Amino acid sequence: MTSITTLRRAILILCCLTAVAGLALSLAVLCGSSGCGRPLVADQIYLSLRLPRALTAFVVGGLLALAGALMQVLLRNPLADPYVLGLSGGSAAGALSALLVASHFNFMGDTAAAIGAALGAGLAVSLLFGLARQALRRLPSVAQHSGHRLILTGVMIAAGFGAIVTLVLTLAPDAQLRGMLFWLMGDLEDGRLLLPAALLLLLLLLWSVFKAQQLNLLARGEGFAQLLGVPVLRLRWMTLAAASLATAAAVTVAGTIGFIGLVVPHAIRLLVGNDQRILLPASVLAGGAALALADLAARTVVAPTQLPVGVITALVGVPVFLWLLSRSRA
Repeated sequence: MTSITTLRRAILILCCLTAVAGLALSLAVLCGSSGCGRPLVADQIYLSLRLPRALTAFVVGGLLALAGALMQVLLRNPLADPYVLGLSGGSAAGALSALLVASHFNFMGDTAAAIGAALGAGLAVSLLFGLARQALRRLPSVAQHSGHRLILTGVMIAAGFGAIVTLVLTLAPDAQLRGMLFWLMGDLEDGRLLLPAALLLLLLLLWSVFKAQQLNLLARGEGFAQLLGVPVLRLRWMTLAAASLATAAAVTVAGTIGFIGLVVPHAIRLLVGNDQRILLPASVLAGGAALALADLAARTVVAPTQLPVGVITALVGVPVFLWLLSRSRA
């Protein structure tokens, strides 16, 4: 009876979040700087501009929220953030460096930024896996210390890449500086990588749901999970890899967008509990809807001027996070 009740509750929660996500996508497509659903707006504006952008926002938000939820399970810290491991810094450093080089060779800036972000994310992941290898291999009895070591490793990687970002911005010509800063705070205009990013989100979500029961045991403690037959070491490596891929893909597509991966999983956890079978897909739906609405606000608040979506997520995320923090015991 308990399992049936849990299943019904999960279905109800996911259906409600699916409806919210559908409403958010509909608003993001129908509304823009010219108004909502105006008949003077040509059909190609909806299909060629707003729809791809809304879908890109949903996919990026889903990737960030999923990465945040996985990182919070891995580190056993409900306040962990997917950017804490320095992946966004690596992507940002790679993208801005590529933009700087492209300006000297008259290469396409958007293409250079995407390639540079992907290479920077790959470098950050390689550094993280190499430097944190010992931390991930720690015995369950000292897993808490290994989690702290992993966080410190990511913070140092982020600091190094942050210095590179500052150096590139210092060397960049004035004509490029505004574009670099805009990308650095989140840019959803380029939807060329939407399809591979959506496919990656689907695959990572399927893997996460398949491993949700083991992740539930891992969240209760590595020793407890190991006693019940969970391959703790392999699961920790795979969880870190999944969160890293999700974060790297999101930053490659849209630049650095904060607070989605921190606030959304934490809020969903307070709403539905810590059952990963519900929490992970719910976080994806809520994260996608949240970023789609944030992008809608970025396009309409001071129209026709467009704000970086990262500004909106920060302005909304900071007070929401502080409110959630005041209501939780974490």
